[in-house]
Amino acid sequence: MPAFSDPFREARTDTGVLKCPFHGEDIAMILRHEDVRKAAKDWQTFSSDVPFRVPIPSEEDVRTMRQLPIETNPPEHGDYREIVEPFFARAKDPAMIEQVETLMSGMLNSALKGDSIEIVNEFALPIQSRALTYLLNTDEAEADIWIGWGIHVFKVTGGEFKKGTVLEDYLQQRFDKAEANPGEDFFSALTQAEFRGSKLTREECMGFANLAFAGGRDTIILTIACAIGYLAEHPEALEFLREDTKRITLASEEFFRVFMPLTHIGRVCPADTDVNGTMVKAGDRISLCWSSANFDANAFPAPDEVRLDRKPNPHLSFGFGTHLCLGAPHARLILRTLLRLLCEHVKSITLLSAEERVEHEAKFDRTLGYNSLTVRMAAI
Repeated sequence: MPAFSDPFREARTDTGVLKCPFHGEDIAMILRHEDVRKAAKDWQTFSSDVPFRVPIPSEEDVRTMRQLPIETNPPEHGDYREIVEPFFARAKDPAMIEQVETLMSGMLNSALKGDSIEIVNEFALPIQSRALTYLLNTDEAEADIWIGWGIHVFKVTGGEFKKGTVLEDYLQQRFDKAEANPGEDFFSALTQAEFRGSKLTREECMGFANLAFAGGRDTIILTIACAIGYLAEHPEALEFLREDTKRITLASEEFFRVFMPLTHIGRVCPADTDVNGTMVKAGDRISLCWSSANFDANAFPAPDEVRLDRKPNPHLSFGFGTHLCLGAPHARLILRTLLRLLCEHVKSITLLSAEERVEHEAKFDRTLGYNSLTVRMAAI
């Protein structure tokens, strides 16, 4: 079975909407590529100004603050976004690019020396955590704490929410330290930042940091694992990239399209709304189903095929419109660096064992990658 799936094909072709219960709440999932793009741009009809309700399921039980800037609408969203954009732009800085390359080279060298390596927890999780310290310009030793949280900040394997406030307790401590002794890091910058002429409140600082840790964690980890799993099962794909490494940019975008870890994201309708013939009452949610849109045959010829030279590739794995993912350059840097170094140093990848990660819902099951993936890498 592949480490990806498209359970929405029939509903996407039929009505373009799938109404599905999630934790006692019926949510109309918008499935077609063009419909998802239109809805993502229409923030007046489909609002993000809804604390805790942008993620599905809602996160009232696992955090106490609004995530910023994602849980706001324009124009507030743009003003909040400007505060943290300089840190997320660091992924394009030559110094950080070099840091990521050094990190990835070291991880691959270790993997090549052993008989096997478990990719999800022993390879992808450390890479994501240590690369995040570079992005946030903080001490790399902090990554050891973050690795201890596991794949998802809020959830355990199987999807249940964790108990306790480990992330919030950590962030409070980091902001206390930053206020007492500010530096050049992400936390210090937030304690000194202003929003429309006033210093950010502690709650606003926590909102930015909460999203920075929750938003790009399991998504990057699972994408790394899926890419390696695919190359293990398709050795010809690694050879295809090795023949011309200029193909890596297109290949990485195809991996992002196919291996979309986040099924969908929520929006709330402020007024009664007709969504492709499905009535959504004021105050109820719809979802922008990125994973369905990425397999829409009207946007992607032969969408079930992994085409590493696919062009154009208008995937929606980083969202669309105002809320385009701040971390997209960071994710691209990590995956492109990984693919290039695999081409340079790894002759073959052998799949030894895999436990697939499946999202079970009332009206669909969706394979999301792996809970664990063990491979053997052979050096060139």
